[in-house]
Amino acid sequence: MINILRVISGSVKGLKLFTLEGMNTRPTTDRVKENLFNIIAPYIPGSNVLDLFAGTGSLGIEALSRGANSAVFCDQNKQSIDIIKKNLQHTKLTEKSEVFLGEAQLMLKKLSQLSKKFDIIFLDPPYLKKIVPGILQKLEHYGVLDEKFIISVETDIEDQLPQETETLCVSRQLIYGKTKLTFYKRI
Repeated sequence: MINILRVISGSVKGLKLFTLEGMNTRPTTDRVKENLFNIIAPYIPGSNVLDLFAGTGSLGIEALSRGANSAVFCDQNKQSIDIIKKNLQHTKLTEKSEVFLGEAQLMLKKLSQLSKKFDIIFLDPPYLKKIVPGILQKLEHYGVLDEKFIISVETDIEDQLPQETETLCVSRQLIYGKTKLTFYKRI
């Protein structure tokens, strides 16, 4: 294992996070992560966060470090789940977290059954797989969105995303090299 990621700000600022060498994850760069968190800063204090497609858990951990109440991490890769748990132990944020192994849409159904609601949702799925529209639909229909929320979607610039869904609309979109950040809010 090698340290390549770090927490940018907050209570565990500067701590390095673990990832697996050769793992099929694509960690969010510090530049993209810093801009993302500057945009969502007003939503973070006291929030409940969902880090779907969590990978290393970097985004959810950053939110916890900056004052989120809780974070739920979901990934379908067992190695990712092990790394997330290791990163939570390393940052001493385990008590504010729940970690689930499973496919994203099934996890949303499970979280709905557990009556979970989220203010901040991070979606960082595999690029160019056309996953996001279905996930947005499930977020709407499973009732896991709190009254006031923001959804952050990180994709390749070639990924096609809906401008609007039944109850969501794009509020902002930014490009960083080949990475596109798209933010959704309630219509």
